Amino acid sequence: MFAERRKALLDAMGKGVMIIPSPPTYIRNNDVEHEYRQGSDLYYLTGFDEPESVLVLSNEHPEHKAVLFLRKRDPERETWDGPRLGTERAPDALKIDAAFAIGELDEKLPSYMENTKRVHYRIGLDRRFDDRFLAALDVVRMRSRRGGECPSEIVDPGVLLHEMRLTKSAGELDVMRRAAAITREAHLAAMRAATPGRYEYEVEAELLRTFRAHGSERPAYGSIVGAGPNATILHYRRNDRRLEDGDLLLIDAGAEYGYYASDVTRTFPVNGTFTPPQRAVYELVLRSQLAAIDAVKPGATIESVHERTVDVLVDGLLELGLVTGDKQQVVEKGDYKKFYMHRTSHWLGMDVHDVGRYHQAGAPRPLEPGFVLTIEPGLYIAPHAEVDPAYRGIGVRIEDDILVTASGNENLTADIPKGVGELEQILSAR
Repeated sequence: MFAERRKALLDAMGKGVMIIPSPPTYIRNNDVEHEYRQGSDLYYLTGFDEPESVLVLSNEHPEHKAVLFLRKRDPERETWDGPRLGTERAPDALKIDAAFAIGELDEKLPSYMENTKRVHYRIGLDRRFDDRFLAALDVVRMRSRRGGECPSEIVDPGVLLHEMRLTKSAGELDVMRRAAAITREAHLAAMRAATPGRYEYEVEAELLRTFRAHGSERPAYGSIVGAGPNATILHYRRNDRRLEDGDLLLIDAGAEYGYYASDVTRTFPVNGTFTPPQRAVYELVLRSQLAAIDAVKPGATIESVHERTVDVLVDGLLELGLVTGDKQQVVEKGDYKKFYMHRTSHWLGMDVHDVGRYHQAGAPRPLEPGFVLTIEPGLYIAPHAEVDPAYRGIGVRIEDDILVTASGNENLTADIPKGVGELEQILSAR
């Protein structure tokens, strides 16, 4: 699979060289490192997850189309940090043409950049590696004085690579369905754990435990577990409030499995029963989400899906008296944005906010089969909002992961409960 991806990318690239370094490691506290995750681009093309590695793809080199620079075997370091693949085993294991020690990069990289016009490299992502890349480019410039060509174009690899990643293959979708299944188990465990008197971090612990217990390597992003007024904070992360009787609890959490993300939000009453104002806001958000999902099909755009979401939300906000005036003016002036201030969708894949352009030629791009996007409307009524006090402090978001199919869409996370009746039934059985 990885070799096929590299071949497809090389075919699309034509003449040129592509350089993809791994992300750096970062020290967490003194000599302990943060958990390492390979860069999605490098993993997508190799399946290799070790740090201190650089992939070079070339249509110019006479022998090497795919070369990896990586760490050498080191028995002493492997005793501390675990086994390394090493240069000897890498070509066969990864189906690449050659492998060299990462320490040889500065010496060898210029030879792969010689006699080519175009280099695909993302400048600015890692400033430290930028220095190494530019130093290699300087060497090639000096050599070109004696003959040969020096690169005159530097192109972001994402122009080609990220468009490849945007359309998911059948194999990728199988992995994403597994991530969604694990996420379902985690949200159900969180619902069972979220009773009055417990703390947000206890619920977060259930999410993390369930992710790992079902084979997820890590959460796809930091879990949001916001109770009561915390549900009105979009990127709430402290997760330290006590759950109170009468609170709504908003949980935005997804598992990562096989380097692919799930991204799901559910909101429910801690005591198991929605109050009438909570139910009114919740059902409005749910109506808007279902309408948005129904709008996902080939040829639609993320913009048109968002407009459908806003259309339903504004009708409901007017009905509830949370906004007033003419509907068209509410939409045009953005009066609804004090309660719904984010967009409805983003791409989903190896990254939770996945790569791929949202516009083409200045216009929203049409959805195509194989695209995966989130649908996540919400309403966030701050505790100090100038509205009927019954609605203050209510925060609701509902989010699912939607695959665009040839005939419409498939909700990858449809079996995670979100209807009022099914939620209250699950919560009452705790």
